[in-house]
Amino acid sequence: MSENKMNINWYPGHMAKTKKQIIEDLKLIDVVVEILDARIPISSRNPDIAEYTKNKKKVIVLNKYDLADEKQNAKWIEHFKENGIEAVLVNSNSGEGINKAISKIEEVYSSGKSQYENKGRIGKAIRVMILGIPNVGKSSFINRISKKNSATVGNKPGVTRQKQWIRINQNIELLDTPGVLWPKFQSEEVALNLAYTGSIKDDVLETIEIGFNLLRLLIDKHLDKLLERYKLNKEEVDEIYNLDIAENEKVLEVMHLIGKRRGALISGGNIDEEKVAKIILDDFRSGKIGRITLEEI
Repeated sequence: MSENKMNINWYPGHMAKTKKQIIEDLKLIDVVVEILDARIPISSRNPDIAEYTKNKKKVIVLNKYDLADEKQNAKWIEHFKENGIEAVLVNSNSGEGINKAISKIEEVYSSGKSQYENKGRIGKAIRVMILGIPNVGKSSFINRISKKNSATVGNKPGVTRQKQWIRINQNIELLDTPGVLWPKFQSEEVALNLAYTGSIKDDVLETIEIGFNLLRLLIDKHLDKLLERYKLNKEEVDEIYNLDIAENEKVLEVMHLIGKRRGALISGGNIDEEKVAKIILDDFRSGKIGRITLEEI
């Protein structure tokens, strides 16, 4: 088992075209809503987005907040506020926080209302664009905020015919932008965090490798939650970590212990490491191991 030496470098070619289109569309936009994964607010933030939306009013949506640590959620909200950006906690699957996000969009827009009035935008709807990398819940958020059946607004003067505007309420219109942006990974830690949360498809990377690295992180920082989820005894894990073997081997031993508890066996009584890795990843992504924030303030 290698130690954090995964070769992660994936940037689909069509994303360059998408990026160019979004930069062009931003000229029409009043407020940008950036969707982040509350468990990894840094890794799930494409640095490109921050750069080409720097002159736009912005609302950060920390999605999947129900899977992240409650105290860390509060700290991240405060962190963004200290940096001049309003943020809100949302669970796009259940719809929690959607109304608050709408209110926050209206609030942020109103803070600069005079400049829009000077441009003759009195009484006009707020034009919103939603941005986010894969699997942060961008589509789910759009479906929730638009209530799925919202009427599509007709073409506007000076707006390319292909662009579709969705009416959210009497005050807000959403530009339905196709495609998503993918970050160029700044570090292996960022890539691994995206892999843990499922932003990178498991067939792109080694499932066993991802699960192994996540398990090591959980043993190091969230052992109590790990013990509870897989009905492990702390003495068993302590015994493994007292052995005179390499750390990777210790993590692998714990992985095998979880495999035995879950019956992840193959012929000869050996452990099916891929199955165990999938169990750990699925349990983390669904919150069954507990509410965990990987990137803490």
